[in-house]
Amino acid sequence: MLANPAPPFDPELAAALAVVAERIPPTLTPEMIPLMRQAPRDPGLDDVVASVGAVHEERTIAGYDGAEIVVSIYRSAGHSLAGPGIYHIHGGGMVLGDRFSGVQSFLPFVASHGAVLVSVEYRLAPEFPDPVPVEDCYAGLVWTAANAAELGIDPSRIIVGGASAGGGLSAGVTLLARDRHGPALKASLLIYPMLDDRNETISCHQIQGVGVWDRTSNFTGWNALLGDRRGTDDVSIYAAPARAADLSGLPPTFIDVGSAEVFRDEDVAYASRIWAAGGVAELHVWPGGFHGFDGFVPQAQVSRAMVETRNRWLSRMLET
Repeated sequence: MLANPAPPFDPELAAALAVVAERIPPTLTPEMIPLMRQAPRDPGLDDVVASVGAVHEERTIAGYDGAEIVVSIYRSAGHSLAGPGIYHIHGGGMVLGDRFSGVQSFLPFVASHGAVLVSVEYRLAPEFPDPVPVEDCYAGLVWTAANAAELGIDPSRIIVGGASAGGGLSAGVTLLARDRHGPALKASLLIYPMLDDRNETISCHQIQGVGVWDRTSNFTGWNALLGDRRGTDDVSIYAAPARAADLSGLPPTFIDVGSAEVFRDEDVAYASRIWAAGGVAELHVWPGGFHGFDGFVPQAQVSRAMVETRNRWLSRMLET
């Protein structure tokens, strides 16, 4: 018997895993990255944009070291008043995804709260290893804040957020903004964030060959980002925020995660250390949830509860 058996999956989620595995296998290895990058863009995205009365605009801006990157901007047609801003960073294990991945979750807030959504196309590892991804993301945040008036954003009401690797990069960007005295963030939304390159927590060892994004996948993503530095003392807190010794001075932070996924323990620890530093964090650990379950099985009861809870928090942040 294993010393630390994995928690069981929620019954609804477990029943759906076979179908999920046809799209996303439990384990990602380096040779799979090129094929996975060929996944088509969500064909329903344009319909969602139209349904909330938003318009989509692209801008080319300066990323890390002056290289060009693209941001997508979503705002209501005729948007003029300065409202809240959502700065979105997509997931994909540091090696997959694009600026359209995950924006559907935030588009309704364009209609309900007059939010302006900016999503950044940061460059991916392994072609662009650390510090490129997090620095691209920070450059996009600085650009958003500097152009807030033209975008229709109140610069004091910018929330940064993303899922998985996007959650980890959001945490890294939040630390950069604090340490460089950059944009003053209203809040950080970390959706099952990827925070710790060391891959040695109990939850990392529990999830192998099951669910979505197992321990081997985690090695694949972190090795692509950090190379031989992964697991050594030569890793920046902005690349792996779990390594930050000081989590004081952060904006209110929301963290959610499943109980049956690799990131559980590092995410719980991150919230606990924000509290220990006197900060504000809201943490939810959803029983039986595998990584990304709310997106893969949105009709499950636990998925609906997760999304509703997250959206209530985001609404509160956008309204104040």
